[in-house]
Amino acid sequence: MADSHRTSEPVNFVHRDEIWKAHLKVEKDSAKAWPEKWGFLKEAYIECERESMKLKEAYRAKHHQLDARPPTPPEEHIHLGPPPPFPRTSQGVVGWRLGHSHLELEKYAPVHRGKCSFMEALGWPFGSCS
Repeated sequence: MADSHRTSEPVNFVHRDEIWKAHLKVEKDSAKAWPEKWGFLKEAYIECERESMKLKEAYRAKHHQLDARPPTPPEEHIHLGPPPPFPRTSQGVVGWRLGHSHLELEKYAPVHRGKCSFMEALGWPFGSCS
């Protein structure tokens, strides 16, 4: 509230209390009048919930294979062999796994650099972008 930041003006607590009472009265009156004006929505909501539950049950019965299965143990998919011998010197530690083909980082395909530039592929002059 902007009023709470002003310290020079006095605060009228009685006036604020009257405003609060008026807000509460409006809320009470609205709560009493709601069933008469909007009570039909309650029945429509309950019917919608029932329909939703029927659809969920039908979907679950049709797609029961999608239920959660117990996790597969990792030993079935991951096969570890013995590691290569660790190098004796600190200089041999640098790149020591690169000499073994089964320990390469690129498992699927090697990384290739492009043979032409982006500008060349579009047919633009080299000075057009900076």
